[in-house]
Amino acid sequence: MSSAQTHSEHVFDATTAGFENDVIQASLQTPILVDLWAEWCGPCKTLGPMLEKLAAEYNGAFRLAKIDVDAEQQLAAMFGVRSIPTVILIKDGQMADGFAGALPEGQLREFLARNGIEPATGDEAATGSEAVEATPESPEEAINRLQQAIAAEPARAELKLDLALALLRAGQVEPARAELDALPANLATDARAVRLRNQLDLARALAGAPSLAELRQRVDANGDDWEARDLLGVRLLIEGDAPAGLDQFLDILKRQRDWQDGQAKKRLLAAFATLDDAEVVGTCRRKMASLVF
Repeated sequence: MSSAQTHSEHVFDATTAGFENDVIQASLQTPILVDLWAEWCGPCKTLGPMLEKLAAEYNGAFRLAKIDVDAEQQLAAMFGVRSIPTVILIKDGQMADGFAGALPEGQLREFLARNGIEPATGDEAATGSEAVEATPESPEEAINRLQQAIAAEPARAELKLDLALALLRAGQVEPARAELDALPANLATDARAVRLRNQLDLARALAGAPSLAELRQRVDANGDDWEARDLLGVRLLIEGDAPAGLDQFLDILKRQRDWQDGQAKKRLLAAFATLDDAEVVGTCRRKMASLVF
């Protein structure tokens, strides 16, 4: 039985115990909109009912997971929440988008539409509609499109976040960081901004780092060379061997969890925010939880 307490067919309370199944795994089938709120938060009392109304109206196109940050402080910390309300969209096991603050209903609908979520009707309500995937544009095409859009509408700050993401996908790390650092405060905690910052931090850790072969040699020669093991984990992660990279961080967490002020745990959380493989993330998340709690 799910550990989430059901409010309605499309709205439920998410808990730490049930988060992996009720949110992460469930998002592989249906997008999950996570609403982080608290009883004392005035804007939450405005946003919450609107989100619940939309969840009912969209009739299964997404589900709304409500997280009371006072009752579920571990989940709030995992998301790095700095202010509430904060809303995060989980799709295919990963953070896909999000925003902070109480948006008007029109902007909420635009947010959902931007992420391919439209009201379900007819048979779609029972089975869930699948968006038809268009041919994706290349990172370079996205950069050109967004630069033109920003030139035409410089006041639309969200376009600059889209540009930062496109720059990172194109391998332009420093330009991406510059765009990210220039974002206004209301976008600094956007789920995509958090994911991008994690990706950039991982890439920065490798500046001047030894090669993969050299790091392997160091770890083979001394299994307690935590710096080499940490950098090996980052390099494996960046170079596409995520399971092997995550195992390096788990080993540090198991044997020297306080090294560099708990850096292994920070690496793992950053990796979770950047990886698209829900199965790998879920497996590693459970291993981390067994070591930490």
